[in-house]
Parts: sequence; structure tokens; C-alpha cells
Amino acid sequence: MKSVIYHAFSQKEAKEFDVQLPGAQQAEAFVKAFLKRSLPHMSQQAREDHLQRKAVVLEYSARRKRKEKKKKSKGLSARQRRELRLFDIKPEQQSYNLFLPLHELWKQYIRDLCGGLKPDTQPQMIQAKLLKADLHGALVSVTKSKCPSYVGVTGILLQETKHVFKIITKEDRLKVIPKLNCVFTVEIDGFISYIYGSKFQLRSSERSAKKFKAKGTFDL
Repeated sequence: MKSVIYHAFSQKEAKEFDVQLPGAQQAEAFVKAFLKRSLPHMSQQAREDHLQRKAVVLEYSARRKRKEKKKKSKGLSARQRRELRLFDIKPEQQSYNLFLPLHELWKQYIRDLCGGLKPDTQPQMIQAKLLKADLHGALVSVTKSKCPSYVGVTGILLQETKHVFKIITKEDRLKVIPKLNCVFTVEIDGFISYIYGSKFQLRSSERSAKKFKAKGTFDL
């Protein structure tokens, strides 16, 4: 009986002795083609040298999704709002009694803001809170002004801008009072606070971050 000895060839020996399985050449050709496609920037020699030295991390070129820029809807500018007269109070709405519920809501808002208004509550604390509070609905009076016709005007504050107060009086008249050169008083539950309009020329939304310094009286 003839003895048969099986010998395993390494890849190098198989190439030297030209001993390859029928599918080996096809597999080798596939691998070379695959590497060429995966590493297109390298030459054939460079790829072979690279394979001998270290493992190869094949590149994967994923298609990047284009991010569509979302168009932000631009709101109306201040000039456009003025031209459209969006904040104008119509004549049929200029009624003092119509805004009395707003005044009652404002008073409750201030009471909650100050933690309750009691007889022993410090007026300085109320003054500091009012300077940063929303005044829409407050009962406002003009006590001093360089324009005598403004003095004595009293009513519910309906609108506040950077430079003016719009007040509805008991006579159902809408008054536009400039802050400049005017002193206003705000009354709630017997407490009276003073607002010097020349130092108060801010939008209501800007006052919360404003630091007001306690000073004496101001000249108009």
C-alpha cells in the first residue's frame, strides 16, 4: 500500500510551485479589484506593500445628505407695525369701564409680586418692584410736567412704549403722555410710588434687567 502524505503549502509556496485551487486565482483577482476600488489613491505596488505591513482599513465614502436651509419666517418690523396701525386703539374701544377688569388684574398681580401689601410693608420695596413690573393696567397720574396741560391727567395705562404712556381717562379719552419731563404717580392699596419719566425711557421688556439707583428728587 502506498502511503499518501498531505502537505499544506503556504500562500508563498503555493505561488512558487504554482499549486493553487481552481477558485484561488478568481478569489485573488477579486481581492485585487476590490482593493483597487477601495483604495483608488494608491498604486498597485503601494497597496501590496501596505498589505504586508499592517491591517488595512477600507475607506467608506458615504453620501452626505444635503442639509436644507430652513427659511426663517421674518416678522414685521417696527416700522411695518406702525404703518399697519396694529397697536392703535379703535374709538369704539376707548372706554374706561372696558378696562376696569384689566386694572383689577394688575392690582392682584402687584400684590402677588410684593408678597401681599400690608400696612407695614416697606414703601421702598414696593417702589423697587414697580420699577421693573409690567404697568399695563395700572392707575397712573401725572403730578408734574413742563407742559401744564398734562398735569392732573389720570387714568388706566393701556400701552407703554419707550417714550410715551397711553392712558384712558374716566371721561373715555385716550391721552398720549410723553415720559420726558413728566413725573407720574402709581397708586395701589394706599401706597403711592413715583416714576420720573425722564429716567424711565425704556421699553417695559427692558426694565427687568435695568438697575435703577435710589436717588433723591430729579429736576424736570
